Amino acid sequence: MSGLGELDRPENPAAPRRGAADPVKTLMHRHRELCRRAVDALEIAAGLEAHGITDRTAARFRHRDVFSLAEEMYARASRDGDAPPPATPAAPGVRADWALLTLLPGTLCAAAVAAVHLTHGQSRLIAAAAGTLAVALALRAALRRGPLSRPDRTAPGRATTWITWLVVYALLGDGLLDSAVAGGPDALPTGAADGPWPLTAVPVLALALACAPAAWTAHLFTARARRKLAASRGLEDFAAAVRPLLLGTFALFLGALAALLILCAAVLDEPAPYAETLTLGALLFLARLLTTHGFAYAPAVVLTATATLQAAALAAVFTSRLPGCGFLATPVEALVTTWGAGTVPTLACGAAALALLIHASRKLTRASAHASPEPSR
Repeated sequence: MSGLGELDRPENPAAPRRGAADPVKTLMHRHRELCRRAVDALEIAAGLEAHGITDRTAARFRHRDVFSLAEEMYARASRDGDAPPPATPAAPGVRADWALLTLLPGTLCAAAVAAVHLTHGQSRLIAAAAGTLAVALALRAALRRGPLSRPDRTAPGRATTWITWLVVYALLGDGLLDSAVAGGPDALPTGAADGPWPLTAVPVLALALACAPAAWTAHLFTARARRKLAASRGLEDFAAAVRPLLLGTFALFLGALAALLILCAAVLDEPAPYAETLTLGALLFLARLLTTHGFAYAPAVVLTATATLQAAALAAVFTSRLPGCGFLATPVEALVTTWGAGTVPTLACGAAALALLIHASRKLTRASAHASPEPSR
């Protein structure tokens, strides 16, 4: 359903004009485009909610809730010949193309990590560059189709740069920060976990493999939410039913990511930064889930702030080497010395993920976030 993208600033609730003999007709006139294009009463209910009409407002139109009001509007629009035949909105079925595409980033990332571990010198650099390009293209393709795609079918938006930074930091950041606090780095990364600037491949590989469970859990959330929408009789009832579904979906994804972390750490024989990777995975999953339902602004802002905070921590350590600027690195050095370099991204991503979880519990429990069928792909 078009026109239900960013709903952070809904219009003022409509109210019947004083003395109007038919307040519902007045409301239909104000929302005639919504009534004309709606394929069922649920779509009208979601559209009314998007314009700020609540169950309390519906009572002023002589209806017990928005769903009842929408049913009358849809029935009257159908009698006037302005609406197409009824169609029940349903979640899209599982398609082989997007199912395979979600497996592609993890498969290519595993191949790239294996190539980096089996090569040396210039060959290792070439393998790393080729693997990075292949994974990036595969991820772009995965995000254009299926449950992780944007409503407008476009490629990832402006948040892509900051997502890239966060993933690169997961690969290189901890090693660079540890080295910087110790007075380095004295050499460029060699691609090995025991080098002077160690790489941590476990988080990146786990996150790439997690594209598949992210798509499946997002699809599950969309399908279950639309079923609850069809069965709900009020906006508050729907929100109360979808909120535990959202939290369960979120927990399911984190469980899958944790299992992948354990597997990757065992296969690569490297330590797994669980807290850092789980908070980053939670942040990326919530940001994508909100974006796929049309709420792209808040994720972009939160991702930008998180990446900026991580970059500021690194910059503070290097800037402290200038005369008179030693105090700038004191907070970062205290965190790294006490709890390790992974504390910085863990705190940044954890706070950001919590903020998005609260935002998602408000936005994704609205009927207007689920009523429109997903565009065909």
